Amino acid sequence: MIGHRGSRIGRKLYEILLKKIEDIGIIVVINGVVGNNTHRKLDVAEFRGFVLIDDYAPLIFVNGRDGKAAQMFTLAHELVHVWYGTSAAFDLANLQPADIKIESMCNEAAAEFLAPEDELLRLWRRVGTSGDRFKQIARHFKISEIVAARRALDLKLITKEEFFLFYEAYIKRLRQEAEETKTDGGGNFYAIQNMRIGRRFAEAVIRAAKEGTILYREAYRLTGLSETTFDKFAKYVDGGRFV
Repeated sequence: MIGHRGSRIGRKLYEILLKKIEDIGIIVVINGVVGNNTHRKLDVAEFRGFVLIDDYAPLIFVNGRDGKAAQMFTLAHELVHVWYGTSAAFDLANLQPADIKIESMCNEAAAEFLAPEDELLRLWRRVGTSGDRFKQIARHFKISEIVAARRALDLKLITKEEFFLFYEAYIKRLRQEAEETKTDGGGNFYAIQNMRIGRRFAEAVIRAAKEGTILYREAYRLTGLSETTFDKFAKYVDGGRFV
């Protein structure tokens, strides 16, 4: 029950962060497939996200195939890129420090934002010797266990050997879980579509179509939806409810 509650809180924090980023004018797209093609899934091993810098409409893309806690780190990392004004792809292979200085700075800023050093050190004094210490840290900060372990390594709380032992076991567990879960799990199509194209982009397209700035057929093409589905999607974005 505690784990389930923690998962709900983590998802809520994720949604709050996402909304705050969109509210300041950044387009956020979260998708785990190519377009709407569920047979063409994006590989997390290839990239976790990227950012495109634009003075008018900067865009952050997050690989929706990643876990929610990992997506939180990607969102924070790419947000720092926006502040620095540099476009980049983010993969953080094996969670090793990036060779490029800007990547290193983005990683450090994202880590401090999600798991502040002072708070983590206080928590470590209580859980540092526990067998599930990284799980407890992850639950506390609502981050992934691997980010918790990487943060502990950066703060010299564990050795590289300890980190890699945990990392290998963690990745093995993730692969086993992925094998057991082959489907996307369904869900509300309109909510998923809103994330796939980005709330701010969806609102802009719907508003432009209604005002006659663009043709409706252009709106269908931009959102990848048919006429009937687009109308329902527009109602959802405007505040309608679909189950």
